[in-house]
Amino acid sequence: MSRRAVAALAAVLVVVAAALVAWRLLAPTTPLVDALAYAPDGTSRASWTDWEGVRRELGSDVGAGSSAEEVDAFVTEAFSSDLSSMSALGTSAATMQTELGFSPASLDWELLAQSADGAVEAMGVGEDLSFDYLAQRLEDAGWTAPEDDEGVWVGGPDVAAGVGSLTPELQHFALLADRGVVLASDEAPYLEQVLEVVNGDADAADGLGDLASALGEPLAAAVYDGAYACEHLAMARADEAAQAEADQLVAAAGDVHPLTGFAMGAFPGGDVRAVLEVEDADDAPGDADARAQLAAGPAPGQGGDFADRFSVEAAGSDGREITLDLRPVEGAYVLSDLTSGPVLFATC
Repeated sequence: MSRRAVAALAAVLVVVAAALVAWRLLAPTTPLVDALAYAPDGTSRASWTDWEGVRRELGSDVGAGSSAEEVDAFVTEAFSSDLSSMSALGTSAATMQTELGFSPASLDWELLAQSADGAVEAMGVGEDLSFDYLAQRLEDAGWTAPEDDEGVWVGGPDVAAGVGSLTPELQHFALLADRGVVLASDEAPYLEQVLEVVNGDADAADGLGDLASALGEPLAAAVYDGAYACEHLAMARADEAAQAEADQLVAAAGDVHPLTGFAMGAFPGGDVRAVLEVEDADDAPGDADARAQLAAGPAPGQGGDFADRFSVEAAGSDGREITLDLRPVEGAYVLSDLTSGPVLFATC
C-alpha cells in the first residue's frame, strides 16, 4: 500500500473514531441509564423504581410533609399496581419519612445494584431536600459523620434498629449533595468502593447500560446480566415434568441462543416490556420470533398459559437486543412474577 493510501486510510479512521465518540456523547440517555453510573463494576442485577413517575401514575399527592400513615398507604397502592416490587424501601418507607426526612413519598428515583461483593442503594432525592438537614438528622440518630462531606456516614445494625424499621441496606450512608443523590449500603467498606466509582477512580458496571437504554423509561424495572438471568430465570428451577414440556415447546418454536442480558420494565398505562440480549446480532431476529411464540403459549413452571397474564403486542430486534412488548391482563403481576424463574421465553 502506498504512503498516500495509508495516510488516506488513517484519516478515514480518525473521522470514524471522532464520529463514534460524538455519537456516544450525544446519544440520548434515560434516568435509569444515568442511575447505573453509581453501580460498581461486577454488578449482576439492578432494580429500579421511578418514584416521581409512580406518584404521577397513581395520582398521589404524598410528599415530604405527609404522615407515616399516608406514606404507607401510597406504598401499598404502588404494590397493588405492581409498581413497587423492585424497591428495597417498601417496609422502611414510614420510618424513613418520620425519622430521616425522605422516603418514596418524596424521592425522584431509586436503584438497588447488587453484586457478589455487595449491594448499594442509590436514591435521587430531588431539589427540595436540604442535605444539611439530612446530615443533622443522621447525626442526631446516631450515625458517625465522615471527615469528608462526601465520605461514609457509619451506622450499623444497632443504629438502624434504634431508628425503627429500616432495611439493612440503610445502615451506612454517603451524601452527594452536588448530585442530589444519597447512597446507602449494609457494608461501609463496599460503600467506600462505590464512592471510588463516583469519583472516577474505579469503573462502573459494564454491560447493563445497553439493556437499560433499550428498555426506555420504565416506572419500575429489573436489569440482569447474562449469568444472573440464565441462573435465576432458568427452566432448571422447574420440576422434571415442566422441564420436559419446556424442551418440547422450545424445539417447536425454533432455536434460541443463550442470553447475555435480560431486562423487564413496567410503564405508564400498565404495559410491560422485556428486553433480551444475545451475543450475536445475527441470531437476534430468529430469537425474537421464537421467544415471542414461547411468550404466547403455555407457561410451564409458572402454571397455566402466559396468555392468562398478558398478550404479546409486538416483538422485534435491534442489534443484539430482542424486545417483547406485553400488555398485562387486569390484575396480573407480570413484572414481579416474571423477574424470577422459571420463565420459558427467557430460557438460555
